[in-house]
Amino acid sequence: MADKLRTQQELERLQAKYIGTGHPDTTSWEWRTNISRDTYSSIVGHPPQLAYISLAQNEPAAKVRAQLIRKMIQPCGPPPPREGEEHVVQNGRNGNS
Repeated sequence: MADKLRTQQELERLQAKYIGTGHPDTTSWEWRTNISRDTYSSIVGHPPQLAYISLAQNEPAAKVRAQLIRKMIQPCGPPPPREGEEHVVQNGRNGNS
């Protein structure tokens, strides 16, 4: 029983220390976003990987690096609406015409 408690405490400590590890309330969108950001930052931070991607895309490494950094803002699109929040209309009309 002590091993199970110690394992649970270690998991909680890691989740508090590293945001991307998730927790029971992590949504699938948050999980995908963390994974995508980690991947993009790894590619940008490792020049051989960046060179490989830029070669495959036939683009300059600086341009690919800038694209990957921009993708890190919202890699999986805007967050889904949470329960209890109103749906925001994208076309600028609020339906009160």
